[in-house]
Formats: sequence, C-alpha cells, structure tokens
Amino acid sequence: MDVSQYLEIFIDETKEHLQSLNEQLLILEKEPENDDTINEIFRAAHSLKGMAGTMGYKRMQRLTHDMENVFSEIRNGKMKVSAGLVDVLFQCLDALEGYLQIIQETAGEGTNDNEPIITQLNAILNAETGVKVDKETNKTQEVRSVVYEESKYAPLYKDIELEPQEKHAISEAMERGLHVYGFTIYVQETCILKAARAFLVFKGIEDVGETIKSIPSVQDIEDERFDLHFSMYIISKETYQTVEAVIKNVSEIDTVIGEEFTYESISSLNKRQEKTEESVKESQPVTSQESKPSVQVVQKPQANNFKAAPQKPVVNRTVRVDIEKLDVLMNLVSELIIAKNGLVSVSSSETGENSQGFHEQIEYLERVTTNLHESVMKTRMVPIESVVNRFPRMIRDLNKKLNKKMELYMTGEDTELDRTVIDEIGDPLMHLLRNSADHGLESGEVRIARGKPEVGSIFLDAYQEGNNVIIEVRDDGNGIDVNAVRTKALERGTITPEQAESMSDKDIIDLLFLPSFSTAKTVSDVSGRGVGLDVVKSKIEALGGDVEVKSKLGEGSTWTIRLPLTLAIIQALMVELGNEKYAIALGSIQTIEDISVRDIKYVEAKEVIHIRETVIPLIRLDKVLGIVKDEEQPENLTVVIVKKGDKLAGLVVDNLMGQQEIVIKSLGKYINIDKVISGATILGDGEIALILDVNTLV
Repeated sequence: MDVSQYLEIFIDETKEHLQSLNEQLLILEKEPENDDTINEIFRAAHSLKGMAGTMGYKRMQRLTHDMENVFSEIRNGKMKVSAGLVDVLFQCLDALEGYLQIIQETAGEGTNDNEPIITQLNAILNAETGVKVDKETNKTQEVRSVVYEESKYAPLYKDIELEPQEKHAISEAMERGLHVYGFTIYVQETCILKAARAFLVFKGIEDVGETIKSIPSVQDIEDERFDLHFSMYIISKETYQTVEAVIKNVSEIDTVIGEEFTYESISSLNKRQEKTEESVKESQPVTSQESKPSVQVVQKPQANNFKAAPQKPVVNRTVRVDIEKLDVLMNLVSELIIAKNGLVSVSSSETGENSQGFHEQIEYLERVTTNLHESVMKTRMVPIESVVNRFPRMIRDLNKKLNKKMELYMTGEDTELDRTVIDEIGDPLMHLLRNSADHGLESGEVRIARGKPEVGSIFLDAYQEGNNVIIEVRDDGNGIDVNAVRTKALERGTITPEQAESMSDKDIIDLLFLPSFSTAKTVSDVSGRGVGLDVVKSKIEALGGDVEVKSKLGEGSTWTIRLPLTLAIIQALMVELGNEKYAIALGSIQTIEDISVRDIKYVEAKEVIHIRETVIPLIRLDKVLGIVKDEEQPENLTVVIVKKGDKLAGLVVDNLMGQQEIVIKSLGKYINIDKVISGATILGDGEIALILDVNTLV
C-alpha cells in the first residue's frame, strides 16, 4: 500500500504527539506519581509507534515501542519514575525529533538506530523490573496478563453466538493446525472516523488470517452503525502477538482485549450463553486443564483524560480559522456588495439632488470595509502559545546544563498575533530566555547568600495594549552591572572615555544590543559569543516593533518587546513634506502640537522643545529625508510627538492631511532604501506615499 499520500498527516500528528510528550514529561518530572500524566505519555508513545509502523519507519517504531514498554510497567506499578529515567526519555524525544526532521527533508527516517539510547532504556527497565529484553526481537519475553475494569473494557467477544457452519469452520481450522482468537477492539472516544479505523483493522487482519464472525456485522460497521467497540473471531496461522500487533498498528484504537481459544472452550462458552446472558461478562471461559487460554490485554488510557490535539500544517502557510469568524467575514462581504450596488445606483441616477445619498453610501461603504478589515485580521491571528510552548523544555535543559535551579512561569499564552509575526518571534524570545538563565540568574550559593530563594524565577508574560502586543521577559536575578558593561565597552573601544562619562545608565545598557558585544567571561554553547541581543533587536525592528530593557542591580531585569498586531493594514496619519506625502503609524503618535519657532531651545547644539515639563528633541524630517524646501521659515511649526518605549521625539512636518487606513506594501529588495522608510502605500487618487519607521528616528 502506498502510504506517501499520508506523509503530511503523519508529520502533523507526530509534531503534536512530540509536543504533548515534552509537556507531559516536564509534569512527570515534578509529579512522578501522576497517573493521568503517565497515561497521556503511554497513549502518545503508543500512537507514535502505530503511526511509524504504518508508514514503514521501523527505527522510529522500535524506539517508541521501548518507551511504551517502560510506561506499561510504570502503569502496572512494577517500576517507579526516576530522574535518570526522565533524562533518558528526553533523549528519546530528541531522537524522535531527529527522525522527524529527516522525514520532512527526505521522506525517509535515516540510518541512525539510536542504539545507545535504546540500551539505556532497556537497562533501566531490566534493573527496575527484572524483565529481560531480547535485542533482536525487541520484545518482552515474559508474558503478562493484566486485569482491567470489566465495566469499562469487557471481553465482549464472549457474547458472539456461533452458528453450526461457523463451528464447523473452526473445527476444520483446528484440524489443520490453525489458531482461533477472539478479540474485542475499543475505539477512542475522540475518534471521528471510527468506521474507517474499523475498516483498517479488518483490512490488516486479511493479511494474517480470516474473520469467522464479527459483532456488529461488517455491513453495520461500514455504515458506522456501532458504538465504540466491535468484536470478532479470527482464524490464523500466525501467533497471537502477531495478530494483536496488526490491530494495534491502527491509530485511534483505545484498547485491544483478546485470547486464544480451543474448540472445547468455545463450545463450553456457548452452552453457558444459553443459560444466561447476564453472567457471561463476569465469567471466565471454561477450558480443559491442558489448554487453558491466556488472556492478553493491552490498554490505552481512558479517552476522557485525553484532549484531541488540533492538526497543524506541515508548512506555516495556513491558519486554522474558527467557522464563526468565517461566517462574519462572509456577511461583511455580502454587505460590501450591497454597498457597491448602492453606489452604482446613485452614480447612475441624476446627480444634484442625490448627492446626499451618494455621501451616505460612501460612509456606509467605509464602515463595512473597516469591519471587513478587522474580521480578516482576526482570521490571520494565531495564539502566541504555538511559539512559547517549547520553552519550558529548553529551561529544563538549561537547568541541568548550567547547574542552576530555575523555574519558568508563563502567562498570556492565548494572546494572539498575526501569522507573519508569530513565524519570526521565536528566535528573539529564545535568546532573551537563554540570556536570563545564563547572565541573569545567579548560582544557588550566591542567591542563598543574598537572601533569595535558591530556585531562580524567569517570567514570560504576553498581553495586548492597544494595537500592540507586549511580551515581557523578566527574572529575579543579578540585574545588569552597568559599570561592568561600561568597562567592557571601553576595553573594546566601542566608546571613548569622554562618551563613557556623559552616557546615562540606559545608554550604557543599550550597548548590549551591538553586534558581537558580550560581557560573558567564557564562551559556551549557551552564550558568550555576542550574537544574541543584536539578533533580538534586528528581528524585532524588522517586524515594526521595538525592544527595551530595565534593570536594577541585585534585583533583576525586564526585557520588553512591543510588536504591532499586524503587518498588513494599519491606521496612519498622513502628512506632507514639501510636495511629498508620508504616513506615520497612528500607534506611535502621542500628540500633535503647534509650536512657535521662538519656543525652540538648544541642548548640546540640538534642537529641543519643552512641553508639559518634558524636554523633547526635535527631528526635522526634511533634512533627514533630503527634501528641498523654500528657505522661508514659518513662525509656527507643526510637530508630531511620537513615542518609542520611554523615549519621545517631535517630528516637524509641513501639513497634516488626516487619518487614513492604509495597506502596507513592501518595497522589496530591489530598491535600496534607508531604514527610515518601512514601506509604501497607494492612496485613493493613485499617488504613492512612503511609510516612516518611527523606531529608527527616535
């Protein structure tokens, strides 16, 4: 069977299972006795094994099979979760992610067997339980019977009443040396296409045997006229374990209960069925002494403990959209068509007396398009959780690598950002968290000496503020030593001694964002190369945002990232400079002031204005942009006060044109432009207006 058509689905589901395993293992490390978490991990490992087997990825299947063996023993209470086991399991996850990466690139799993990890896993299993594992077959030699709640998982194959011809078929099979098995298969409660899963079970059984009878019938199963379970009798020359493995390889199968029968045991069972139907679910099959059936049961965790994981695309070119949002979008498009028809009707009729109606239609169209824009933006929004959910595992690894005790606390994971912003924000956040872990937090001994808790705290908070999303990364560590940064900058020749004397603490801290600047005394694989904070700054500014830091020595630091909600359509203030038109994002503007030329002062030979007890530097945009203007100076200047973090600046413009909703168009790589220009937009009259990037000006 060609399974290549299912590759994208396999990659989607594998990513979901691996993320779930990472999260659950972090919980298990803190709560080793958490049964729900153990069941979740067993379920995910079992699902991964079945999926890998179906796709033909044998190495991946073998590794997940070993993980499943371990958690089967833990669930049965035969071994305990230890720190060493968790470390090895995390290595297993890294190996599985390695397989997945190769599969994404080549559609094959590669040649790495990860034998050292498998050996460690089996050594722990052997040491804890005394169960020896055969390396060649990778199967547990010891056969176990597991008792489950019969009210939940009953061997319902015992209810099947065989007709005389079916008993005759079983008798002939016995004479030919074949085996007879009874199975009850439970499908997960979260399964949507249960008939399809059942079909795959029957299809798999055809390769290893023959189905004598099933309850419900095959037709009822195909029509999905059955509950979450179905039962059958099978004739096969294969062993019980082989047939069971075929059934288990089908994903979304919750539990498989089965046993091998003899003709005598089936006959005895049918006689007991004739006496009573009620007692059969609680009874064991009556067998001869020499052929006692051994019950084999493999259970997955109860489905009500499992939340169905949403599928994600292989590449980030799609966004899952709530159907209600699409309904709103469709209604707005309908309204837009109505508005258009109204404009056509008004414009085609006699003008003059209908001019008021025309303007009303224009206003209506404007309202609808604004609502349409907001609705479209909502369909592009993605929770930031899709980026930050990998960070707890990273902090856990840094905990061990740096030999520091630390905890990560996250809030606001449901805060939404535009898809294009989400794709780029992961690396900057990772750098800031690693920076807090390595540079920010002190060692346990130092923290205790300073009267702090031995376990350091790192916080990642996200929230919406107006048309921006704020992401804060803070820690309760040492904070930034401004004197150490100043000394390092002087050593490197980044600043002169005169500059060092006049620079404020904030200016000194901003030096950390320079390329190749690092205060680390040693270079490690965590930090010290000076390629972290400059990446953060450049990435954030490329997204139209800004980053700032506040720090207090001995108490900790707070890194604040401010990002626009979207990069597609923004509200902007249109201004004129000479004969050219420019747009300034409305979210950056604080106020607009009319300033007399006489009120302009000079500080260090730079123009400033004094407004409401605040000194604000003036930026003459005509000089920055090289615009030639008349030499005649007006008595009053129009100044747009803009803000970037805590900094303010006044942009001098000639005229204000008003507020407008603009569509941002990239100028591309073919036009060599200054960083002051972030893009362009097309105005209603067809003119082009450039968009100013306030972050580079302030």
